[in-house]
Amino acid sequence: MPTLKIQSYSIPCKAILFDKDGTLLDFMELWGQWAETLMGLLQDYLSSIGIVNRRLEALSTLLGISYDVNGRVVDYDRTGPLAMGTEEEITALLAWQLYSVGITWDKALKLVAKFSANALAEVKEHRPAKPIAGIDGLLKSCHSAGILLGVVTSDRTSEAQEHLEWVGLAPYFGSFVGRDRVNLGKPDPEMVTLACSELGISPADVIVIGDSNVDMSMGKEAGVMMTIGLEPGGNGASYLHDADILIKDYWSIVVET
Repeated sequence: MPTLKIQSYSIPCKAILFDKDGTLLDFMELWGQWAETLMGLLQDYLSSIGIVNRRLEALSTLLGISYDVNGRVVDYDRTGPLAMGTEEEITALLAWQLYSVGITWDKALKLVAKFSANALAEVKEHRPAKPIAGIDGLLKSCHSAGILLGVVTSDRTSEAQEHLEWVGLAPYFGSFVGRDRVNLGKPDPEMVTLACSELGISPADVIVIGDSNVDMSMGKEAGVMMTIGLEPGGNGASYLHDADILIKDYWSIVVET
């Protein structure tokens, strides 16, 4: 059986399930642009109906995003809604901002859905997806060793597959499970259960790798063999509470057959 060498650990490995954003793809490259576009559309709408003296809450507070001095999104809170929330949760959060300034709830939901779709169309036009450093080499090694691979993400399944196709990573995966394929999203274990069923393997033989604790919790609830938290900044102990192992990059994982 293939083995993962991580730090002082030697872990027999049959299959790995990866989160997508922040784990396979650079989160801010993809969703930073979406967030900036979406919030701009929302603010423009408020101005168009004469609400000019009341702005939406700061994006850093609303979705857990940080700006640089030039107003560009540069980072995100790994414990915040953008990092861990579903599409439905983020839609409700933004719709609340419109409702709070007098727009009816049904109209607010429709507006957010429309603006989100517009922002996503811009993302598709520019294709700003960027693989996490080192992930391509790890996936190649896993594939060569016969390790089964799957994706479990809060994105829609078709969008997740499309984003990975943009950067040539999609062919490595035998299962794609998005929020639209299950009844309950993370941290419920249903995504893991479905992915394992499609890969023909038990959760007890699976490793989950993600960049937020919702991934770790999902893995624990599903009864996976191990959860690995990706902490590029080196401060994962403060938010990846349910990770069995923390890694700063994928070069720290060696696949042996």
